[in-house]
Amino acid sequence: MTQPPVGGPTGPADLPPADRPAQSSAPAAPAGGHDPSAPPPHTGYPPYPPPAAAPRRRGALLASIALVVVLLLCAGGGVAAFLTLRNTESGEGAQDPSVAVDDFLTAIYQDRDAAKAADLVCTAARDQDKIRAKVAEVEEYVSTHQNPRFRWDTPTVDNETGDRATVTTTVTVTTADEKIADQDLRFTVIRKTGWWVCEVG
Repeated sequence: MTQPPVGGPTGPADLPPADRPAQSSAPAAPAGGHDPSAPPPHTGYPPYPPPAAAPRRRGALLASIALVVVLLLCAGGGVAAFLTLRNTESGEGAQDPSVAVDDFLTAIYQDRDAAKAADLVCTAARDQDKIRAKVAEVEEYVSTHQNPRFRWDTPTVDNETGDRATVTTTVTVTTADEKIADQDLRFTVIRKTGWWVCEVG
């Protein structure tokens, strides 16, 4: 039997020395077990293509815009009609501005009827509480003075332009004990279905 030479190597000659660890020529795998630089595994199915852009429907878009415009115009017309009808007066009104003022003064100072006076006032200025307060003020004056009498000059139209007029008059109160008081009043009167008192100053 052949004996190995004394003092010679007993294994392969290409082993690394014992003081250095062996180095592998293949790169080490990452801790997760997947190499990010490696291409993805082939699944056998081709990837989905991106969705195709929807074709523009210009005709449908234009029709929608036209419909919106028509609806806005109809709504605007409806609002205008509502506002116009809301401001119409329920009655005929007076035949001229001075008659409207005379009727209003009669309702307040002689008849002392708030409902009748309200029927002579334009819708925009018709405030039932204020009219009732004015009638109550006149009634209190009547109850605290000796037989007061109210009279006024024929209302004078100072300015009339189209459907608007300014009317003035002086209301005079005379009591049985010969007390006299005057109050100058200016009225703004407007014409719709007739003449209506709209402002007293």
